[in-house]
This record gives sequence, C-alpha cells and structure tokens, in this order.
Amino acid sequence: MNLTKRREQYRAILEGGECVHPASVYDPISARIAEDLGFEVMMFAGSIASATVLGAPDYIVLTLTELAQQIHRICRAGTLPLMVDADHGYGNALNARRTVEELETAGVAALTIEDTLLPRPFGQAAQSLIPLEEGVGKMKAALAGRQDPALVVAGRSSAIAIEGLDEGIRRAKAYEAVGVDAVFMTGIATTEQLEALNAELDIPILLGGVAGDLTDRDYLASQGVRVALQGHLPFMAAVKAAYDTLKSLREGASPSDLGERTASADLMAQVTRLDEYDASIREFLD
Repeated sequence: MNLTKRREQYRAILEGGECVHPASVYDPISARIAEDLGFEVMMFAGSIASATVLGAPDYIVLTLTELAQQIHRICRAGTLPLMVDADHGYGNALNARRTVEELETAGVAALTIEDTLLPRPFGQAAQSLIPLEEGVGKMKAALAGRQDPALVVAGRSSAIAIEGLDEGIRRAKAYEAVGVDAVFMTGIATTEQLEALNAELDIPILLGGVAGDLTDRDYLASQGVRVALQGHLPFMAAVKAAYDTLKSLREGASPSDLGERTASADLMAQVTRLDEYDASIREFLD
C-alpha cells in the first residue's frame, strides 16, 4: 500500500466516530505482528525509539537521522499507518520543518510536534514549556514542511499537567487556529478536563496514557478522542523476555528447557513472511 493511502486511512480514523488504541511498535517484526492482529494504526514513541536505537533513556539524545532510519524500517515492513512522536522537532521552528520533511519521506502517516522545552536546560529541574508564540511558530513551520497533504500533523502539549487546564486549552486552541489536524494532549487526568478541552475544539483529540474513568473507548469517542495510547507494553515485555532468557542460559539452563518461552517455527515463519520470500525464490531464482 502506498504511503498516501496509509495517511488517508489514518485521516479516516480522525474523521470517524470511534476511538482506537494504537499498537505500540518498535521494529519491523512488531509492526508485522500489529498488522497480523488487526490493529488499525501503529505508534512509535520517542522514548521507545531512544531505547530501541540507543539503549538510552528518554533524554532527547536520539538524533533525527536515527529516528527517521528506524521509522523507514518499520514502514517498509508492513502496510499499517504509523503515527510518530517527533518530540520537539529536534530544535527550533526550522528544525521542526526539517523533521516533518524527513519523517514524511521515511513513511509516517501522522506525527506530533510538542511545545515542551527540550532538551532540558542547564540548571532546570522541572519540566517547562516554550512560549506559546514559539509553539505557534513551530506548528506553522511543521505544516509548511508537509509535502503530501494527506500527512497528519498534530500539535502536542503537556500544558495541562505543567501549567493547568486553562493554559492547556489556550495552547490547543492556538494550534488549532494555525491549522494542525489534531491535538495530542498528555496529562489529562479527569473527565472534567477532557470535556472542557473538547468543548473548546473543533479538531480531533489524541491522548497519551490514560487511566481510571478515561479508559472507556465509547466515552472517549464521545469527547472527540480518536486515538488513545495504552502505554508501550510490547517493548517492555520484549526486554523482560530477552533478559529472562539470557539470564537462564547464563545460569546453566538448557536451550531445550526454554523452548516454551520462545516463538514457534510457525510464528517465526509468519512474522518474517517466509512464504513470500520462498515464492520470490521460486519465481526469480529457480
């Protein structure tokens, strides 16, 4: 499936009346698993990108080039639309525009640009936001970097958690006014906050991790939420599985004793698309 069609699929979710949970992916195999299991869309988070590519925490040490390379691998492996956390756009407004250009070329269907002050400045312990005017400039630049009009550009903010509901609404409305396709909000903790935000917007809402009363998808859909993250458990589960397996082997376990913990030959054939490659061998090499 070509990239524009994937982006149109993502836009159809934004324009629909339901809320979906994306599959949190991190590499080609996880992308294919998400596709095989029937997910509508995939999510590649900045924190997971840093851990996958660098084995590093989410301290904004990953580069745009490294992020784009991993995105390209994920998008090449399957056909699902991929949404990506593009952090702060890797610099100022000009960098944000360049980020959109690179990630669009890599294959994303949707991306978010946030207004958090990143990386953390010297001597500052608490998380903070860039000025609203700078945030607006970044959103304008991100939109200007878009070549395929089907690509979704979302403004992301943690303002509700950092500075309160009123500031979160003010920023969301400002980003809507310059033309972003959606707002991605983190830090919403109550139904009252979500309802107040939705009442002020005419564009879809994307939500970060939610809990409690904010886990009912029908309710979220009624409040304009079209995509709601569930965290990034697949990568964490993969890390634990690898750790436990290596630890067992190091401590003397026999490989035959660990077979039940590992993927079967059939599952490995499925996720590596063995049949497709074998068909290509018969067609082109035999």
